[in-house]
Parts: sequence; structure tokens; C-alpha cells
Amino acid sequence: MKKLLVAFAAVAAFSAHAETLTVAASPVPHAQILEFVKPALAKEGVDLQVKVFTDYVQPNVQVAEKRLDANFFQHQPYLDEFNKAKGTHLVSVGAVHLEPLGAYSSKYKKLDELPDGANVVIPNDATNGGRALLLLAKNGLITLKDPTDILSTIKDITGNTKNLKFRELEAATLPRVLTQVDLALINTNYALEAKLDPSKDALVIEGNDSPYVNILVTREDNKDSDAVKKLVAALHTPEVKAFILEKYKGAILPAF
Repeated sequence: MKKLLVAFAAVAAFSAHAETLTVAASPVPHAQILEFVKPALAKEGVDLQVKVFTDYVQPNVQVAEKRLDANFFQHQPYLDEFNKAKGTHLVSVGAVHLEPLGAYSSKYKKLDELPDGANVVIPNDATNGGRALLLLAKNGLITLKDPTDILSTIKDITGNTKNLKFRELEAATLPRVLTQVDLALINTNYALEAKLDPSKDALVIEGNDSPYVNILVTREDNKDSDAVKKLVAALHTPEVKAFILEKYKGAILPAF
């Protein structure tokens, strides 16, 4: 009984003094990484609350509206485009990992097996759509007006020898239509959720030189708070690096 009372007292003391930090995250791997650092943050007096989202819009909207403290799901090009389009002023406070985008097919084992007029789906947000087109261009399926423009669109395709037919869909839905199309360009977090192994199942995948490192994001008025600084420090430890390498087997790479 005495030990139980001591335990209750410890929990009560933590609750009374801990600062709550609420962070939006995609389920895989972002929420998993945050859950991993949660015990370490508790020792630092931060009660980390992870709110899982499956879309790429609400996490930014809710941070901007001060309903959440931070989010962890996106890369810098996406954040830049979101801020520009929505008039928000969200900022990155730390790079954590890279999720290479890959091209997947349930029908073909190599890109050169794609038939003439193959159906291809890519993400419908500006940065990931452009990212998908750059990957296809790099692998010789199409040519683009500017092969370095990360905001390239279907309208910027200048060469398409296989007459690929493109459709743009919300990134989260792409794994669900994989069996209905010839090729799908899928973000690694959604690929992992769909039980795909990027290192084995992707026909082609981005290399380590990708600029799309995933970042922790918050508001300008919150970027220097003690809780946010403690979270950044917790995410940049050797333990987190080892966790990422062991759990995701190279499908996700540490960026610190």
C-alpha cells in the first residue's frame, strides 16, 4: 500500500509540474518516433501528447490556429508552399529523418515493363506531386521543362514516350488504389502504413541526396519555448537514431 501511495504521489507531482506539449503527427513513422521519446521528455518535465492525423492540411492549420503546439509530418518544400498558399508563418525547428518517395506497382517488377498508356497516380499536393515527377524524370520515363523545379506539374511534362496517363490523388489514398493502376508514387509513411517495404517493393526510390527531410514545425511565437527545445533535443539523440535504423531497416533514414 505504501509503495502504491508513493507511486500515486509521484504521478500527481509530475502532473502538477509538467508542461503539456501537444504535437500532431502522421501515424507512421512520426507518431511512433514521438512515442519513443515520450518517456525521456517526461523526465524533463514535458508531458508530450501525440495527436495522430492522416492528412497533410489540418496539422498545419491547427498549429497556426494555436489549437496544437507543433506538428511532425512534412518536409521544408511542403511547408514553404503551405505558408505561401495559406498566409501562415509556421517554421521548422529541427530536421529529423528522410522518407524517400518511391514508385510502386502491383503488376510490374521494373519501370521498363510499363506498357504504352500506363495509368500512373501521383500525390495531388504541389510539392509531393512535383517530387514524384522529378523521380520519374530522373529515371527516364518523362522529361520536364525544368528537371530541377520541385513544383513541376503535369503541364510541365515535355516528353512522355510511353504516353503515361497521369492522375493526381490525395497522398493518403495512393496505397489503396495501387492494385487499380499500373504505377503509384507513394510517400514512405503511407507505404509503411500499407505494409509495403520501400527497400524491397519500390521499383525506384529517392536517394540520400533528397531535399525532402521531415521536420518538426511550430509557430514563430513558440519556437524558442523550453518544451519545444526539449523535444528537439530528445529527437536528436543517438537513441533515436538507433531506433529509426533498427525499426525501419533503411526505409527511413536519420537526418541528424
